[in-house]
Amino acid sequence: MVNLAHDRLSVIRQAELVGVNRTSVYRKEPAYKENEENIAIMNQIDRIHTDFPTYGYRIITRLLTNAGYQINRKRVRRLMRNMGIYAIYPKPNLSKLLHAKYRMPYLLRGLEITEPDQVWGIDITYLPMGKGFMYMFAIIDWYSRCIVDYELSLSLEKSFVMTCLKRALSRKRPAIINSDQGSHFTNQDYLDLLKAHGVKASMDGKGRATDNARTERFFRTMKYDCVYINEFATPRELRRAIDKYIKTYNYQRPCQAIGYEFPGDKYAENSLKMAA
Repeated sequence: MVNLAHDRLSVIRQAELVGVNRTSVYRKEPAYKENEENIAIMNQIDRIHTDFPTYGYRIITRLLTNAGYQINRKRVRRLMRNMGIYAIYPKPNLSKLLHAKYRMPYLLRGLEITEPDQVWGIDITYLPMGKGFMYMFAIIDWYSRCIVDYELSLSLEKSFVMTCLKRALSRKRPAIINSDQGSHFTNQDYLDLLKAHGVKASMDGKGRATDNARTERFFRTMKYDCVYINEFATPRELRRAIDKYIKTYNYQRPCQAIGYEFPGDKYAENSLKMAA
């Protein structure tokens, strides 16, 4: 797909053209920094956090020790940090004070969402595999619940988020994009990208579980419908499964929140009405 020895196109440009994260081009095998024991623990942490997003590392440590893992709080906290997982509850976060100038207000409180591409929700989640893990960035249209685009990555590097956003914004332009206050979004590159496309940036209130509920609900559904019931051996297997699941979710899985319509059909139907 990508020719590392191409004499005219750079690897970065080739990756953009085929719509893949350039870091995956160089990595023939997953470059996991964690050993198998830690990966098994991280996969259990993900399950606990998916079901109980308000649980902090202390409670999760107790649940893991009760399940037979020999582990302490310090190790659990480190693994959660590496996974990009944080408990949802109001708390000070002194480590992110440097990002304060990039934080945007939450624009959705009291807003009635009445049409597609009015609000997109974006977020990143951890995806466990049998002997490894990946990260998923997803863009969800909040009106139709349609998955507009997504990207998988072997690491939490910012590039896979920007690649996906640029691709999506080249096709559609929402009025608002809502995110959390994570480092992938509290930075100048992200805000400049939205500004260049005339999109307003909205960010969840710190520790507010309800501000990004639609996106979190999709991640939970996807993990139970697709990820947890399988044990994917390779990133390729996981990519194929997620791609198939997204198509099923958008066009074959009725969504209760939109009157049991299909998200992809509702998104396309209303987009066509607006264009008419």
